Amino acid sequence: MNLKETIKQLPDSAGVYQYFDINGHLLYIGKAKSLSKRVRSYFSFEPILKAKQNLSLRIKKMIDQTASLNYIVVNSEHDALILENSLIKQLNPKYNILLRDDKTYPYIYVDNSLDFPRFEITRKVIKSSNIKYYGPYSTGAKDILDSVYEICKLVQKKSCLKSKKLCLYYQIDKCLGPCELDVSPAAYKKELDSATELILNKKTLIKKLQERMYFYAEELRFEEAGELKNRIETIGRTEIKSEIDFASDENYDIFVLQNTTNRAVVLRIFMRNGKIISSSHDYIQLNEGYDEDEIYQRVLMEFYKDEKPPIIAPILVAHKFLHVEVIEEHLTKVFGQKAQIKVPLRGDKKHLVDLAIINAKELLKKEITENNTKILYDMKELFSLQRVPNRVEIFDNSHMSGVATVGAMAVYENGKFDKKSYRTYHLRAKDEYSQMRETLTRRVESFSKNSPPDLWVLDGGSTLLKLAIEIVESNGIYLDIIAISKEKIDAKAHRAKGKANDILYTKDDIYRLKNSDVRLQWVQNLRDEAHRCAITFHKKTKLKLDKESKLLTLKGISQAKIVKLLKFFGTFEILKELSIEDISSVLNQKDAEIIKNIYN
Repeated sequence: MNLKETIKQLPDSAGVYQYFDINGHLLYIGKAKSLSKRVRSYFSFEPILKAKQNLSLRIKKMIDQTASLNYIVVNSEHDALILENSLIKQLNPKYNILLRDDKTYPYIYVDNSLDFPRFEITRKVIKSSNIKYYGPYSTGAKDILDSVYEICKLVQKKSCLKSKKLCLYYQIDKCLGPCELDVSPAAYKKELDSATELILNKKTLIKKLQERMYFYAEELRFEEAGELKNRIETIGRTEIKSEIDFASDENYDIFVLQNTTNRAVVLRIFMRNGKIISSSHDYIQLNEGYDEDEIYQRVLMEFYKDEKPPIIAPILVAHKFLHVEVIEEHLTKVFGQKAQIKVPLRGDKKHLVDLAIINAKELLKKEITENNTKILYDMKELFSLQRVPNRVEIFDNSHMSGVATVGAMAVYENGKFDKKSYRTYHLRAKDEYSQMRETLTRRVESFSKNSPPDLWVLDGGSTLLKLAIEIVESNGIYLDIIAISKEKIDAKAHRAKGKANDILYTKDDIYRLKNSDVRLQWVQNLRDEAHRCAITFHKKTKLKLDKESKLLTLKGISQAKIVKLLKFFGTFEILKELSIEDISSVLNQKDAEIIKNIYN
């Protein structure tokens, strides 16, 4: 069935539609209250099927490339919204705008039902009576809490009250000692109120920390002064300066967007009790144009996810966007109460949104360094990538004679390595090909939680490149992939004067760049970081295996049998879960019983 016939047969039902190009690559995922009406709105049918003239340049370009479509019928527009969001995160279509902000923001909370309440951090709603939340904090929550416990004489640890004995915290005047002493509720509440004031008022907290920092500096305690300096910077980092101070105790979550030709920024500001308490922002790469409606929908879906936040506040945005009612319906279900998305037109709330817009414009001026930006566009042009490679995942494996086999994924984003996003894998596969298959397959399986990058880089040649392409395409994902391998002469990697003559492979071409070419050096740098990560994790794993081997050797299991076990099962951790029968399939019954006794 051709595209025109498929469109004419679409049902008048809610659902999700997917556009594909002539090569079967996914172009776009959309949702609709009526699949028939929505998809037809893109096309003009006479005299031939083509994009309607009133479409934006971005959408017209997409429709011109569309050769086929698939669709999924669901029960409601709300269900279509959920499915659309999930599929976009997993499949990363060319014309959809992908947001990678998968963070959840922490809150500080206190349970006032306790005899001696203390502050803690949470990212979820706590099931307990008389809970009071403060936040969310995009950064600095732990620093705020640590500072409060240093300044106020509260119960410092959960375990303190259980001991029934005065501890070091009492001796150094950081706790009133209710574990043993008769501390009145009024005296403890005074400390609790002081701590609450510090949490609510960053300026007061920072002032007290600065006083301590200066004291430490005068006492030549420079290390402690330096720690406080760093803490002060972290606490104040996301604070937006504002004279806006609502007379009432109003709460608002503010979201605004601003964009240039190639880049957009989403800025979030959180107002609690009439004061701005924190903010956060993320940059969005615009590969195929700007769609404010889509970004607003995705931003709100991603921020609130599917968990009720500890504090539910009205949402303020700069402009009304398409399908705002569907987003409100979804958030109402998530919150368990009516969600409100408003566009303020006057008064303090309008000033608040205007302040957010000013700050978003300033953030857009802070471009990535020119050199890093240039190399990314150079790579896109050289390799004909579908996207500027702002986020790259790099893979390598490591082992020693089939023992301590591991895989590693390094991540490069916005001009630097993002070590918090690195991942390592214990592998069971024996050969290099199967090891890379296992590593890449496990990464693809996690796309629903952590969206695909713009580019994969593999340490390997054309064989591993074909493997990676097969894995992503079999899962319906079109992802740019580059493989890098050393030039081989007589089956050995060739180096000239210490410099590797590396070869780059893409789906369609082979590149032999000079080793002085900065584009080759950029890929080599990524490959070397993944290799370092894999080797480091391998050494750590091998050290742990050696310790386990010594334990088994002491119990009479020979080294040869240990190697045999590891080659068959992969890790010692698996032995803890196996039965005697499983182990005896590799070793004899007596050895299997010894090993099982060790790990019981």
